[in-house]
Order: sequence, then C-alpha cells, then structure tokens
Amino acid sequence: MDALHFYIGGRWVEPTTSDRAPLIDPSDRSIIGQVAMGAKADVDAAVAAARAAFPNWSATTPAERIQWIRAINAGLIERQEEIGDAITRCMGAPKWLARGAQAGSGPQHFEEILRVLETYAFEAPLGSTLVQREAIGVCALITPWNWPMNQIATKVAPALAAGCTMVLKPSEHAPLDAVILAEIIDAIGLPPGVFNLIQGSGEAVGMPLTSHPDVGMVSFTGSTRAGIEISRNAAPTVKRVALELGGKSACILLPDADFEAAVPATVRSCMLNTGQSCNAPTRLLVPRERLEEACRLAVMAAEALVVGLPDDDPDIGPVANEAQHQRVLSAIEQAQAEGARLIAGGSAPLQGLEGGLFVPPTIFRDVAPTMTIAREEVFGPVLVIMTYRDLDEALKIANDSPYGLSGYVWSADPDQACNVARRMRTGMVHINGASLDSAAPFGGYGMSGNGREWGRFGVEEFLEIKSIYGGVAHVSFQGAGH
Repeated sequence: MDALHFYIGGRWVEPTTSDRAPLIDPSDRSIIGQVAMGAKADVDAAVAAARAAFPNWSATTPAERIQWIRAINAGLIERQEEIGDAITRCMGAPKWLARGAQAGSGPQHFEEILRVLETYAFEAPLGSTLVQREAIGVCALITPWNWPMNQIATKVAPALAAGCTMVLKPSEHAPLDAVILAEIIDAIGLPPGVFNLIQGSGEAVGMPLTSHPDVGMVSFTGSTRAGIEISRNAAPTVKRVALELGGKSACILLPDADFEAAVPATVRSCMLNTGQSCNAPTRLLVPRERLEEACRLAVMAAEALVVGLPDDDPDIGPVANEAQHQRVLSAIEQAQAEGARLIAGGSAPLQGLEGGLFVPPTIFRDVAPTMTIAREEVFGPVLVIMTYRDLDEALKIANDSPYGLSGYVWSADPDQACNVARRMRTGMVHINGASLDSAAPFGGYGMSGNGREWGRFGVEEFLEIKSIYGGVAHVSFQGAGH
C-alpha cells in the first residue's frame, strides 16, 4: 500500500527526491507501505501544470463541468469499499465507519455540488450592473488525516465546479484515498493539469505551496497552529485563505432535556471516529442539580462502547498516529494533575491491545472552565462534564473559548433550544441531536477558522466577484447555469 508517485499534468511522475516515509497501521504499529515525500521542485511543477490548465478549464460551461464531476463521482461510488479499506489501514477507523461515513462522504459531497451546479447563477443583474462570479485561479488544497476523503471531497468538488484548477496535498499519514481519487481522475481523462496530487510534509511541501505566487487561494483543514502558519505564509502574496480548524464544542443540556437520550447520544457523538472530529461535542454542560444523573448515564454509555481492532468492527478503533496518541495521553494525565476527576477510561493500556495506539472512552467530571482539559482541543475520545447554575452561566461557559466551530443544545422545547442556539458563538449548532446537512455551510468562528465549506457556500469560496457596470444593458445576460 504505497503512495510513491505524484499526479502532475495528467501523468503519474516520479518525485524529484528519493525521500520516503513509512505508512503506519495504528492498530498494531506495523509498516504497511511508504509515501513519497516531495519538495519545492515538485510543488513548482504541480502549480505550473495547474496554471497552464486554468484558462481552458475556467472557460468551460457548468454543463461541461457537471459531466466531469459526475464521472468522478461514479468512480468514487464504484471504489467506495476500497477507499474505506485504505482509510482503515492508514488511520484506524473501524471498517463500518471507514466504508460507510468516511468513504461515503466523497459521493455525498460530490452529489451535493452537482445539485448546486445545475442551477447556480454565475452572472446576475444588480440594477444596471452585471455581477459576475468567476474562478479564483489555481488553488492549493491541504487536507488532514482524520476524515481524509470527506475533506478532500469538500475541496476538490467545489473547486472543480467553480472552474478552478488545483494542487492537492493530503496528509502524509493517510494518503491512499487521495491516490485512488487521482486514479479515478486519470481514468476518466480529466484535462491535464486541472487536478494535481503531490505528497509530503508541511515544511517541505506545504510551505512552498501556500506561499507560491501563482496560487490564488489556499483551502486548509487541520490544526489551528498550522492554520496560523499557513496564513502567515500566504500573506505576502495576499491570496485568499480558507481555514477549517479546531474546536472545543459545548453541548448544553437544558433542565427539561431528556437526559436518558441526550447524555448517551452526546457520549457516542464525542467518541465517534475515536474522538478525532473537529466538531465533536467535547464539553457537556448540565444543570448543577442533575450532575450525578448525567455522570451515571455518561459512564454507562462510555462503558457500553467497544474498543478494538478496526477489522473486528468495534465502536472505537485506535488513535490515528503515534504523535496524536501521545498528545491524548498527556492531556488525560494533565487533567488529573489539575484536579479533574476521572470517572471513565484513562491513560492505562487496554488489555489485549497494547501493541496499538488505543485509548478508551474517557470522561472527567468536576472540571472547572479554567482547566486545560476544558479549554484545549484534545482530539481524542475524551469528554468533560461541567455544571451551570442558570442559562446565562451555561452560555457564558460555552462561549468562553477561543474556538467557535460547533455547538449542541438539548431541550423538550425546540423554540427555547433555537433561542439558545442563536446565543452560541459558533458557526453551527445541532438541536436535539440533529445531524449534519451537506447543503448547509460548515465552518466556525474565531480560532476555528474562516470561510465555509459544503454545498453552495463551498463553491462560493472558490469564486471571485466582478462588477460590470452598465453590463445589463450591453451584455447578453446568461443567468443561472452559465
């Protein structure tokens, strides 16, 4: 299971360096393959190919782009099981999750972009002015290891729809699903240079890519720390930067909430994908008088979750890589040192799974808002339970965070829940366990990033806006779908 070639200008090419990094299966720390580690020369070649392809691709009609996107989507559907297995091997997602939500997110987002593109108006009148939306240019797409195909699809599909060309750099920890996507694109004969794939580290590839003067936009998903560095890197060329970063999302259970439903649902949502989701509800806020009930239900829910080898289809697999595993264990130990009370899980090795990077579902109570575990993103299967006296205090705790990605509210009164949601300083809020919507904007406030992904909002991130004054009278208005 190797990723030893790059896809540049419509061809599989040898990297300019011989550097390789091992691909590690986190379930047992075994080496399953290698990934080529590129350099600035590879970046320059990929950007040059994308720049050369841009004039013709950006001039295609939406109807033409729909046909190409539809062909890619068909390939993703055909190879969904293979994509899922690659994700399992690279980052440890249980087979049911990897073949389902993980691999399935590719077609999900491509199909939503197809729906958008059928009716999207790239030109529209505004009085006597013609307002035109056109492709921003060559885009650098940098994606993470936790939901690899999801984040690739939410960037590649809208960039193609907008008429942009691109260079994709997936995480070097989970590159194989990106290789499969490139194989699909190669097989359908997408014009050379529209899509380019290179691999490598953030330092050797990410930095020259995000600072490249011929790149018009950077779309990045990953840590807040890396997002800050990318913004600095891109600043001298004043390129657009869209960031989807970390989170420390609060889940507020109002006094009238159904705790028997809400608490287990919150635990399962927090622990999904081994807690490695930026929008996970990692802070559970409950009325002070219902703390014991909430803790009892949370512990029961955590202990019901099965941790195991991904091929055995457990609820929770391993943490994705060694560095992240150490960060999670350190966060658990620091929380205990600061006085948080451990009521489930912990940092001790799991019997029978010592060879892998496993952490059990872990829950803390008696957590103060000032504790590190309440403020910093752990990105692992760790939930903290906090209490509030009244709604104002609950919102104060929820909003007292540098992050603002997501939020959760549970109440028997949907109107009250909506009013609470309006007061949460986050880009998204789930009411009573409502699921994500691929047509709705995904993104956050503050240090959770800027810009929005998914659906129409995702396409618009890749578009520039032009005012043609007097254009309505003198230009043939093309309207939707053109």
